[in-house]
Amino acid sequence: MSPDFVKSIAIDAMRTFLITAGPILLVSLVVGFTISLLQAVTQVQDFTLTFVPKILAVFGFMFFLLPWIASSLIGFASRIIENLPNYVR
Repeated sequence: MSPDFVKSIAIDAMRTFLITAGPILLVSLVVGFTISLLQAVTQVQDFTLTFVPKILAVFGFMFFLLPWIASSLIGFASRIIENLPNYVR
C-alpha cells in the first residue's frame, strides 16, 4: 500500500464525515446562537435553556436527513468494500 493510496482513503473518509455531520452541526450552531441571542436580549441567564431546543432541532433535522446520510455512508462503505482487493496488495 502506497502512501498516496492511504492518503486517498483518508481523504474520502474525512470528506464523507464532513458531508454527513456538517449539516447537523450547522443546525446545532444556528439554534444555539439564536437561543443565546434571545437570552442576551431578555437577560435570562439559564444554562439549561439552550439544551432542549438544540436537542429537538438536531433530532428533527437528523430524522429529516437520515435517508441521505444513510446513502452517503452506504456509498462510502461500498467503495471501501469494492476496493478491498487493492488494499490487500
